Order: sequence, then C-alpha cells, then structure tokens
Amino acid sequence: MTTHFLDGEVGPRGSAPADRLHQLAGLRVRTKSRILSRWVPAALTLLIVGAIAWAFVTAPAMNWPVVGQYLFAPRILTGVATTVLFTVLTFVLGLLIGVVLAVLRQSGNPVLVAIVEGYIWLFRGTPLLVQLVFWFNLALVFPYLGVRVPALGIEIGGATNEVLTPFLAALVGLVLHTAAYMAEVVRGGFLAVPPGQMDAAKAIGMTRLEAQRRIVIPQAVRVILPPLGNQFIDILKATAIVSVIGGGDLMTQAQQIYGQNYQVISMLVVASLWYLVLVTAATVGQHFIERALDRSRSTRSVVPAATAATAVTA
Repeated sequence: MTTHFLDGEVGPRGSAPADRLHQLAGLRVRTKSRILSRWVPAALTLLIVGAIAWAFVTAPAMNWPVVGQYLFAPRILTGVATTVLFTVLTFVLGLLIGVVLAVLRQSGNPVLVAIVEGYIWLFRGTPLLVQLVFWFNLALVFPYLGVRVPALGIEIGGATNEVLTPFLAALVGLVLHTAAYMAEVVRGGFLAVPPGQMDAAKAIGMTRLEAQRRIVIPQAVRVILPPLGNQFIDILKATAIVSVIGGGDLMTQAQQIYGQNYQVISMLVVASLWYLVLVTAATVGQHFIERALDRSRSTRSVVPAATAATAVTA
C-alpha cells in the first residue's frame, strides 16, 4: 500500500516521512558545520589581526604627530624623488644591458657565452649590499679613474672619490646587479619563442643578429612584460639598501632625520608609507599595461580568424 505526500512523492506507508526528516536534519547539520568551519576561523583571524593592529597603532613609540609632521617634509619629498629616479634609471639601464647580455648568450660564440655566464654568476651570486659597499670604496683599489698621458698633457678623469659620488656609486651597483637578473628574464622570453622562428628567418637570408632583432625580440617582449613589472617593483624596494652609502634616497633621508630627532619608529613609518604608495602606483601601472597587452593579443587573434572565415565563405 502506498501513500501520496503533499510534495508528490510516493512511498511505503510510514517510511518516507522519517527518511525526509533525516535528510533535512543531515542537511542542517552539514550547513551549520560548513558555516562554523568557514566563519569561525575567519572571525578569530580578524580578531587577532585587529588586536595586533590596535596595539601597533596605539603604541606610544609610534608618535603619530611626528609622522604627520614629516610625511610631506621637503627632505622626505626629495628622498622620494631620488628613489623614483634611482628606480627608473636602474630599470632602463639594467634592461638595456640585460638585453645585450641575453643576445650575446644566445649568440653561440663560446667565448661570449662564457663571459656572460660569468657575469651573471658573479652579480647574482653576491649580495647587493656587498656590491654597493664595494663600488662606494672603489678608491681603495683604483685611486684614479680616467686617462692620463703626462707626456702629451692629456688628463681625463680625476680622483675616484670625486668622480664616483655616493649617488653614482649606488646607481652603478644597482644597474650592474639588476642587469644580471634582467638578462635571465629576457633569456626566458627568448626561450619561449619557438626555434622554428629563427630557422625561418635564416631561410630567407637573415643573419642571426637580424633575426634576433626583427623576429625573436618582438615576440619575446610579450612574454617578458609581466616579469619586468615585478622586477620594477623589486628595484623600487631594493633602493632602500642605498642608504648604507648615503645615496640620498628616501631611506637615507629618513635615517638622517631620526638620527637628529631620535624618532626612529615614526620615521620608519613615514618611509614605509611612501614605499607603499610608490609600489601601489607601480602595481596599478603594471595591471593596466598587462590588460592592454592582453587586449592587443585578442585583437590580433580575432582579425586573422575573421579574415580566414571570409575567405572560406567567398
């Protein structure tokens, strides 16, 4: 004998209502357990983070009036401008040298390949801090930089300490260090281009260098753009190390100020806020560049497809 329920189910008398209740009860238990497993840890995490943030914000050592006083101080703004200048020059010059190194490494010449690999091994294997201190103290090794021919009265250059200023020493160290990483980034872009592209370029009479310049590099640019954005942000933060040789950057200015007013934490907060602003601006710029690149890729892929479809229809 069967029983018809209000929702249209049919089953043995006395069995369906109990099964239905068990299913609903199991569903409620699973829903509650899912809510507890998701929201309870999240709430505990928020409480812990909030407590740490509150303790940090309300700490007497923070001295927020000092932060507000120096956040837009002329010396700090000068340091921000110097940091941006360091970052842009290091990125551009490091990228140019990195492209040259990557091309030489792909040249097939064993001597050039060995030189490039040695350069990358040296500048990637030693800390940036050590390199900056070395360039700053280059006068201990080479007291004079330039060319002197006493017999002809020719003298171009001067004492190393006068030629290689702290700013220039910091820039040289940053550029040479960055170029080693840029070379690997660019080489990764080269390796992403199918080898058949190079073979096809040679087949139509191009030299290896022409093929690299006209075929391989334009295609590799699309691959290396995202890593280059990350490299730019890394350079921006790495400029803080310049403060060890007094390069005049943001961190140098903050250190000099807290050396006078002894407000160490407050000045570090000022520097950190500016670094966050600069990194955020760089991240937003990278996002828009990558989105524009993706849009151009999709446009180039749609147009040939549409042309092919038109040709087939005709």
